[in-house]
Amino acid sequence: MEPFSRTQLLLGPEAMEKLNRATVAVFGLGGVGGYTVEALARSGIGALELIDHDTISLTNINRQILATHSTVGMGKAEAARNRVLDINPHCHVIPRKEFFGPDTADQFDFSKYDYVVDAIDTVTGKLALVQAAQAAGTPILCCLGTGNKLDPGKFQIADITKTSVCPLARIMRKECAKRGIRHLKVLFSTEDPIATDPDSVGEELPQGRRALPGSVAFVPSVAGLMIAGEVIKDLIK
Repeated sequence: MEPFSRTQLLLGPEAMEKLNRATVAVFGLGGVGGYTVEALARSGIGALELIDHDTISLTNINRQILATHSTVGMGKAEAARNRVLDINPHCHVIPRKEFFGPDTADQFDFSKYDYVVDAIDTVTGKLALVQAAQAAGTPILCCLGTGNKLDPGKFQIADITKTSVCPLARIMRKECAKRGIRHLKVLFSTEDPIATDPDSVGEELPQGRRALPGSVAFVPSVAGLMIAGEVIKDLIK
């Protein structure tokens, strides 16, 4: 039996062929991006470009699907490639252990992607991603703020102009307006962020972070799966 036969029952053979021909780039392979990649691989996407400069640490195990004791110390892009190929050996996977930002945007050819997923942490990186994708005419979906949240039922996917509550969405709305970006599909949460005490765990801030967010297994995973579902629906239209 074909590994994607149950998906084909719902989507049909024409949609499955579209997914098989599609190339999706996922920037950021942490709690959200890892689950997005998982669902895309299990949906029959034919090619995935996976971008993350980071390595897996013990502190990732509580929420990131790529993080296990056997993968600690491995690059996230490499771990994602291995997992995707174990799910679908026919998928063309390009892992890139790189930090994406305004200074590295010209190293990526956005015209070759059918869809871009933004699951990175920095505002400057997100804005650079959006500008590069929109300049190439490539659809992009941005994930905004899943840290310090406990209610996955508060996630929504909407245009950036329709967002509320989320502090990161507020910043992105302002910065997008400055750059003439009128529309942007995003995932955001209407849950108020929960205050945390980073000093209580003694963890160093990741690159590009100004604060250390709390997170759990059942919040970023839902965000990642919602994003993957939206990508699939858009690709088969």
